[in-house]
Amino acid sequence: MKNLIFINGTMGVGKTATSKILLKLLPNCVFLDGDWCWYSDPWIVTDETKIMSKKNMSFLLNSFLDCSAYENVIFCWVMHVESIMDDVLSLIHNTEYKLHKFSLVCSENALRARLQKDIDAGIREKNDIIDRAVSRLPNYANISGIKIDVSDITPEQAASDIYDNIYKQNFSED
Repeated sequence: MKNLIFINGTMGVGKTATSKILLKLLPNCVFLDGDWCWYSDPWIVTDETKIMSKKNMSFLLNSFLDCSAYENVIFCWVMHVESIMDDVLSLIHNTEYKLHKFSLVCSENALRARLQKDIDAGIREKNDIIDRAVSRLPNYANISGIKIDVSDITPEQAASDIYDNIYKQNFSED
């Protein structure tokens, strides 16, 4: 059975870095960052663009799940409320997968430092991103799935923890 792996967390917590490393660890794996389905300049958030991005995500996720070449499908995105995950999952027609949900969490200080480092490096624009990201941190306590505190670990360690959780779950059910 295929693994559909959701990696969740606020902006700057390390979802993309962790997902890229996990992509190399898991066999026959493909990775989709939800932001790629909506990456535009300017970044326009309307009901119409939200619907469009979910359609794009569901098309790609369905295609990856339908493709026999892939055994593991990683999807990362900021899903700060459970209903966002539910919306994405409701658009998937393939039911032959095991869902694994992980939320990357960290301390407020760690998040502020990471985002400031990105701003200083020109990776992110200095706007209200730090305040928006920090304000979402408490939401992840209410999201179902496994929480991984990345305050003091590297993306490699987070990816290894996710790998271990997936294969421990699969092994314990065999």
